[in-house]
This record gives sequence, structure tokens and C-alpha cells, in this order.
Amino acid sequence: MNQNLAFADYAVFIIYFIVVSAYGYTVYRKRKQDEQDAKAYFLAEGNLTWWAIGASLIASNISAEQFIGMSGEGFFLGIAVAAYEWLAAIALIIVAVWFIPVYLKNKIYTMPQFLKTRYNESTALIMAVFWLFLYVFVNLTSILYLGAVAINGLAGGEYLHVIMIGLAVFALFISLGGMKVVAYTDVIQVAVLIIGGLVTSYIALTTVGQYFGVGANAIEGFKVLMREAPEHFKMIIPKPTATSSQLDIDKYLTFPGLMSYLAGIWIINLNYWGCNQYITQRALGADLQTARTGILFAGMLKLLMPLIVMLPGIAAYVLYTNGHLPQLVGGKDGAYSAVLTFLPTGLKGLSVAALTAAIVASLAGKVNSISTIYTLDIHKKYIQKDAGEKQQVNIGRIAVFAAMLLAVLFTWNDILGIGGVGGFTYIQKYTGFISPGVFAMFFLGMFWKRTTGTAAIVGVILGFVLSVVFNEYAPALFGNETLLYTAYPNGKGAFEIPFHICMGLSFFFTMLAMIAISFAGPKVNPKAFEIDSEMFKVKPQTTVLIVITLLIIVALYVKFW
Repeated sequence: MNQNLAFADYAVFIIYFIVVSAYGYTVYRKRKQDEQDAKAYFLAEGNLTWWAIGASLIASNISAEQFIGMSGEGFFLGIAVAAYEWLAAIALIIVAVWFIPVYLKNKIYTMPQFLKTRYNESTALIMAVFWLFLYVFVNLTSILYLGAVAINGLAGGEYLHVIMIGLAVFALFISLGGMKVVAYTDVIQVAVLIIGGLVTSYIALTTVGQYFGVGANAIEGFKVLMREAPEHFKMIIPKPTATSSQLDIDKYLTFPGLMSYLAGIWIINLNYWGCNQYITQRALGADLQTARTGILFAGMLKLLMPLIVMLPGIAAYVLYTNGHLPQLVGGKDGAYSAVLTFLPTGLKGLSVAALTAAIVASLAGKVNSISTIYTLDIHKKYIQKDAGEKQQVNIGRIAVFAAMLLAVLFTWNDILGIGGVGGFTYIQKYTGFISPGVFAMFFLGMFWKRTTGTAAIVGVILGFVLSVVFNEYAPALFGNETLLYTAYPNGKGAFEIPFHICMGLSFFFTMLAMIAISFAGPKVNPKAFEIDSEMFKVKPQTTVLIVITLLIIVALYVKFW
């Protein structure tokens, strides 16, 4: 089947490009009088609306790793991977009710600032440097690589580097206008990616229906998926036994059943949504009620995401195993692109626009956060302490260029091996090396007044070391079958612990160490935040949003448990 795009597809894509660019320029012109103001550039002047915050959160979160990576995991695991999205909605509720009040009350604008205010300069500097490396060499690179590979496959397979540069330049164009331009263009981006994603899912289901003789009916196509791949519609991956196949073992290592819910997936979500400059930056410039409403709006949108980014992967699995799809380019990460080949002319262009919107929005948001951390938490404090407002904005823009250039260089020939690991797992696993220590440090720092700066430094370092130990050296320490949750052959004669469980173990022991160290300090750390019950009270309309979200999640789990 010819995967090349037709003229109509290019026309749809060009229209999308013009609309987003024109709107972004309009927003930029409206705030041009403030463009040399650092707060305006980095935090959107503190006046984002709730719908802009929510849409920007989703647009920045749903990128190539979701469209390509999560669709690939849908092909491989099935609906179990939806737990990342549905539990993220609960994590967003927790962040909206309990985390954001702490940040806003203490006028926190960046995550390193939180660490300096609550702990000390050393902790803030260590984490600022870490976040810069993480955002550039894990997030930016994976988003850029996966996005370029997916669009290149649809465009004929000969334009990888051209597409890579095009995505980077488009994201730079959006991000150089500052946080307000990023956030408000994200409203268009999220509309395009949701509409385009829903169209893709609908076509995937009707295509399944046609191939299996039930007609071009999406509902009937979904029933076919459940009939042909019942194992793909179970939220819990069963623990392998001695007679399990290598495929079942690999699935469990990726998503280890109930242990995922007791361990890693909560750490992933709460750290990502609550302790992540890239995400929380959207809400840190708003008032409490606006921030809360925006975050909860994002949580409700997260409930839709599996339909958009995971379901096409299951459809690709059923079509592929029944001989209706050619060999997937790029393994499981090629599932989404394979489904797009079934779209008619014009709609294919819309889906490519949706994919591009996800990539560009995520890249732009990421480099904006990189520039914020570098400018405010490193350059201004340690390199050029007397930098004025105009200089800070210019330094931020230079940081944007530098970060994107590094990302392009490291994805040019996939130096980091993203394609071999699988995009979604690559991000979750390698971010997970530091997430336990970071989340422990933030959680205790917000809600336990006794936590000390020494405990924070030990926690972030110990969390990383323990993650490496549990991921790489567990058999040597524990033996092959000592632990209940350990030790399934990975096909190479070795054994490994699922990375979700590694994160849970690392978090548990890091918390113990931080608590023990803090008991050696004063009962109340002088730098502890003031916490009062009034901060966490929610308005009736907020309670309604929370209840609706929770009821939907319960219904989904009852259906697919």
C-alpha cells in the first residue's frame, strides 16, 4: 500500500501550519509591549485562563511518545497501558488539591526554586542540572526522533532528517514567543490532535469491521477487537510461570500486573504531574482556583487519551496478526503509522497535522521549561547575577536554540538507541531512574516540616543509585528467585526486575533513609513551608469535577478489570 501523502494531505497540513503560526504571532504581538519582561516570557504574565492551562498541559503531554510509543504499547500489551492515562487523571486531582496550593502560597515559579526555598542552594543546583540533562537527552530527543520517524514513514521514507529539522524549527518558532504564545497555540494544537486522533481511531475501527465482514461500523469493529484479541482487553498482566512464553514474560516486565499499581505507576504520575517544571509551569503563574480548574480539565481530557493513542495500536495488532497489515516499520512503534495508511486522502493530512501538533507542542513546552530553569536557576544565580529583564529573555532564547540543536544532533542517527528500546518504555524507564528520589524529596519537603536539606541531597542521590542497583544488579544481590516479584528470564540467560517494581523499591528505601536522617535534625526545619487546612479547601464546582472524573475511572476499571 502506498504510504505517500497526496496533494490534498499536504494542503490540509499547510493550512494547519498557517493557522497555528498566524495565531501564535497574533498572541505575540498583543504582548509585545511586555516581551522584555522575564515573568511575561517565562510564566505568561500570570494570567492564563483555566482552559488554556488545561489544553496546554495535554498538548505538551501528548506527544510522539504517546501517539507512537503508547500506540506501540497498545499493540504489544493492550488496554493495560491505559493505566498510565487513567491513573494520571487521579494524579492530577491530587496535584490540583494538595500540591498546587503549596507552590502558589510560597510563590514558587520553578522547581529548583522550590528546592532552594525549602532546602538549600546545593539541592537546587543539583536538580537544575539534572533536569536540564533529562529534558534534553531523554525527552526532547525521544519526542523529536519518534515524531520524525512516524511522519517520515507516511511521507515516503526518504525525508527523515528534513522532517526532523522542520519539526525543530517549527517548535522554535512557537517557543521563542514565550510561555503565553506556547500556551495559547496549544489550545489549537490540542483541538487538532484530539480531532485528528479521534478520526484515526474511528477509521481504524471501521477498517477492522470491513476486513472482518461486519461492515464499516466503528462499534462493530470494536467488538471484533474484543473477540479477536481478548487478552488485549485486560487491565492486569498476569504474573508468568515456569511454563510461560517469552512474550508473556516480556509483557510482565513492561507492566507487572498488580505490582504496577502498588509501585512504579504512582511514582511516575505524581512525579511527572506534580514535581515537573515542564508541566507545572503552566499553572504556576495563575491564581489557585484557575490553576485547579485547568488541571482538573486536563485530568478529564486524559480519560480520552487511550481512545486516541492506544486503541489504534490494538487495531493494528488485530489487523497485523490476521494478515491485513504489512510488516511494521520500526517494530511495535510502527503500529500507529501503519494504521494511518488506511485513512483516505485529506484525512491522512489531518492525522499528520494532529501528530505534528502533538510533537511541536511538546517540543515547544519542553524547550521553554529548559530556558526557564537555565536562565532563572543557573545563569542568573551563578553566571550573570546582574542580568536585567531584557538580558534574561535573550539568554532564555539562546538556551532554547542550544537545547534544540543538541536534541537534533543526538537524534540525527539515533545515537541514544531510542528506536531499539521502544519510545514509550525508553522515556518511562530512564526517567524512572531519578523519579523515586525526586518525588520523595518533594513529597516530604511539602508535607513534613522536619525534612532537612541533608536528607534531600542524600535522597536524590540514593534514589538514583538504588534505581541503578535494582535495575542492573538485582540478581547478584538477591539471587534469581529470592524475591516474590523478581526473576523471569529475559531471553539472554539473565534475570531482571520489572522497572515499575524497581521504582517502588527505590522510593521505599529512599523515604526510609530521608526520614531517618531528618530525625537527627530539629523537629521543625526553619525552612519548612507553612501548611494550613484552608489551603486545601475546594469549591463546590471543583468537587463536582473531581467526582465526575473518579466515577468515570471506576466505570472503566469495572468494565475492563
